[in-house]
Amino acid sequence: MILHIASFRWKDEVTDDDVAALTQALTDMAAQIPVLSSYVIGPNLHLRAGGADYGVAAIVADAAALDAYLDHPAHKAVYESHLGWMIAERAAVQLPIEEGHLR
Repeated sequence: MILHIASFRWKDEVTDDDVAALTQALTDMAAQIPVLSSYVIGPNLHLRAGGADYGVAAIVADAAALDAYLDHPAHKAVYESHLGWMIAERAAVQLPIEEGHLR
């Protein structure tokens, strides 16, 4: 299994309403992509100083499933309609999850 994590810093003009609309669009998108085993999204709680404004954590079975998720038309549509214009900075990482090691 693979854990895909993406974090975002927003441009200054992004509003709370923009973030709420993005969150709804991502939630709706996830329901259309069956390769997602787990999907957690949302604004950073900012419990510690610094960090990104928003995060996405997706678990998929393998690299092919990751490609299917990232290349899915619904994912591309959310990027085009919401996410793309909002991003000032983006970072992503993919981590292996060993069987039985997900806690």
